[in-house]
Amino acid sequence: MSSGRLLGLCGALRAQSSNRKLMNSAARSFNPAEFIEGDLRLPLYDGDMEAQEGIPDSVTRLRDQIAAADAVIISTPEYNKALSGVLKNALDWVSRTKPNPWQDKPVAIMSSADGRAGGERAQYSLRLCLTPFRPRLLTGPELCLAHGSDQFEGAKLANERAQKTLDELMTELRRAAAL
Repeated sequence: MSSGRLLGLCGALRAQSSNRKLMNSAARSFNPAEFIEGDLRLPLYDGDMEAQEGIPDSVTRLRDQIAAADAVIISTPEYNKALSGVLKNALDWVSRTKPNPWQDKPVAIMSSADGRAGGERAQYSLRLCLTPFRPRLLTGPELCLAHGSDQFEGAKLANERAQKTLDELMTELRRAAAL
């Protein structure tokens, strides 16, 4: 079994966010793999800035990380019934680069939110935003971690049912990446 390269994108910037913990739990479940976390601290997309300065190096680096990955995991919080602005901004920037790094890339999405739906609407909006890129989006199992900030003991996912679902999702992602 090849170890492969796994890229993680977290739609929350906070170091101790439940989505960052969920992303890292997914990476541990996916193992063995080289795990890289993409940096979404990008400037706000601005067409005038792009025209004057070109694509920022940080966006090119993210595009290259997506392209080099065997598989991608995305963990998104739900802000105002949708994916986070940080994540949407990153998708918008990467969409301006050539070639499209997402084409046929195996991608698993997950979410954690403090509400009872666990970020279900954020996942739906993320799927809509990813569709134009034509990745190989996994359809399941779905992982929407409700009451996310209460589901971890330190960095470890404490919810056994959620961990089982996460393990199944990572098995499917590994299969999709043919690793």
